[in-house]
Amino acid sequence: MGKWVSGEAFFGITWIKLLFCLFLLFIVVIAERIFNRIITRKIESIPTTEGVISWLRILLNALLKPLSLFIWVYGIYAALSPLYVHFQMASGENFIHFIAQKVADIGGTVALFWFLYELVSVLDARLVRWASGTESNVDNMLAPLVGKTLRVFIIVIGAMMVLQNLTGVKLGPLVASLGIGGLAVALAAKDSIANFFGTLTILFDKPFQVGERVVIDTYDGTVEKVGFRSTRIRLLTGHLVSIPNEKIVNSGVENIGKRANIRWLTNIGITYDTPPDKVEKAVHIISEILENHEGIHPDFPPRVQFNGFNDWSLNIMVVVWYHPPDYWMMQAWLQSTLLEIMRRFASEGIEFAFPSRTLYLAGDPNREVKVSVSTTPAEISGE
Repeated sequence: MGKWVSGEAFFGITWIKLLFCLFLLFIVVIAERIFNRIITRKIESIPTTEGVISWLRILLNALLKPLSLFIWVYGIYAALSPLYVHFQMASGENFIHFIAQKVADIGGTVALFWFLYELVSVLDARLVRWASGTESNVDNMLAPLVGKTLRVFIIVIGAMMVLQNLTGVKLGPLVASLGIGGLAVALAAKDSIANFFGTLTILFDKPFQVGERVVIDTYDGTVEKVGFRSTRIRLLTGHLVSIPNEKIVNSGVENIGKRANIRWLTNIGITYDTPPDKVEKAVHIISEILENHEGIHPDFPPRVQFNGFNDWSLNIMVVVWYHPPDYWMMQAWLQSTLLEIMRRFASEGIEFAFPSRTLYLAGDPNREVKVSVSTTPAEISGE
């Protein structure tokens, strides 16, 4: 039995050494399970309260899987360390040990950046909590955008570290080469970069929020989403249009969703044969109907003025500011108001004007054309 245990298995490795390495692997498995179980129980013991963020829970969740990977890669590397000496060549090189070390280093690097990647969720939670406390819907888009940017940055740096471990290329020259390549990419993708910076301008300047109605150039609709490249607007026709963010920041944006009121400006024309007292009566009727009207604001009283002589009508200008700026509520009020004006005008015998033209014909007994001829003595004698 003793001879079998001390006997050679392969490459000069004894069975006792293999059993010892197997025992070390078993210790690694037990250690990983213990740490995993401790962290899991700690997570489960943290009370869950609605609306309350547990930073410790988020931190432990971020640590759980990367720590398991870290224990596995370095634990296996350490457990097999007694065997590496048997693969050393006469020149002193040990290819097996080199590969094992590289695999362990790469696994450890992946575990580290995996933990950092998961740790971004802590920042995400803080940003989401901050965004929920603000009135701006754009902040709700800004919060995940910061998290996504950090995750991309961590992945890029992690990939560079793994590449350095695999190839031995130093990080400094690699970054320099990426800078030169980045310049070429920037020149080739300048429109995309301009759109990305346009996105940042929209998010920080906040000319509009998701859900608000805006007019950009000839597009009138409701903002549905602000993306990395473009902003999507649902037009009043129901069509969905995507506008590059670079174009938005260089264009005028009319934010209808932020208006404080809806202004109604109209001109009511009455016929030219309306006497002055009835013109005054018409102005009084409209003013009376609009006095203390629905949606009135004390700082914006209605304005009614007889202000001009049009080609075919006497003009009465009406200006009303409706609060709050609810379009369909305002339309319902406007309908009832216009019907009341029509009823009151009809009862007072005031007629609305419409485009018309009056022709005076010679020989019309109702509108005689008077012609006078001068008969002075000088004209008769021709002098």
